[in-house]
Amino acid sequence: MKALVTGATGFIGSHLVETLLKHNWDVRCLVRQKGPYSWLAKLPVEYVQGDCRKREPLAEAVRGVDAVFHLAGVTKAVDRRTYFEVNAQGTDNLLHACERNNPRLRRFIYVSSLAAAGPGGTPRTEEDPCEPVSDYGRSKLAGEAFVLRRSSTIPITIIRPPIVYGPRDRALPPLFRLFNMGISPCLTGERQRFSFCYIDDLISGILLAFQKEKACGEIFFLDDGIHYSWDEIKDVILKVTAGRQTLSIPVPKFFIRGTACLCDVFAFIRRQPTFFNRDKAQEMIQPGWLCDNSKAKRMLDFEPRFALFTGIQKTYEWYKKVKWL
Repeated sequence: MKALVTGATGFIGSHLVETLLKHNWDVRCLVRQKGPYSWLAKLPVEYVQGDCRKREPLAEAVRGVDAVFHLAGVTKAVDRRTYFEVNAQGTDNLLHACERNNPRLRRFIYVSSLAAAGPGGTPRTEEDPCEPVSDYGRSKLAGEAFVLRRSSTIPITIIRPPIVYGPRDRALPPLFRLFNMGISPCLTGERQRFSFCYIDDLISGILLAFQKEKACGEIFFLDDGIHYSWDEIKDVILKVTAGRQTLSIPVPKFFIRGTACLCDVFAFIRRQPTFFNRDKAQEMIQPGWLCDNSKAKRMLDFEPRFALFTGIQKTYEWYKKVKWL
């Protein structure tokens, strides 16, 4: 088997590449720039240089592969246009290349996001209407629309993960550091709940989606099946890190929005995206981000192995090993 992986140098993509190689796949990676590619540096993979926003290099990238795993995208940007150029139009360009250059493609798997479906205080299913609240979510939903539009000519599957975490994830260390300082920020007046998926479970679900013929044309949520309150998340991290009790500091929504606006101004001046913006603020102030994995369990035989405590424990040990903490 031969696979094309876009977004291969990132957190999720690098784990997928490693797992494919362990299963004796030949792997081709679409990369925007020449190396070094930190997580892939010593792996026996083929590189094709190109950008999903430009169609020309994509023909070579998709030619002769059995599966395309499309993970490339932007999660933060200076402006709305960039989200849609990369996450939506870039996806359509890749689909166009598959139609023109690989008529025998066995599966195109698009890794979207729970953000495309939208937030909610109750778990979302694949049948629920989509109500994204951010430009990121809207751009991923637009990417899904391009994928579904080609489903009559390309065998497709869409995966919508919630919060994904694990080794190599750069989002968690700042939270660990805050807790280590005895600080636990929380949203004023809200009891938020969240779905999580440990990286190994997500990769397992993606591969199951390729293996199962009945997954063709379908959309799946993948999570660990448990919905966590902020207090439960905090307790897990404190138990794993043997940290001291934290002081909960309520953060009002107006402060989150105001900080985001300042970050956007700074990003506009520098023409570089910042770690936080109005898009992320809009996602942060929602009552919850929950999904239901029943369909994946039923159709893919998806069985998550890592609840939050075990996953955070493995992640924390890795952070300590590589001195990220």
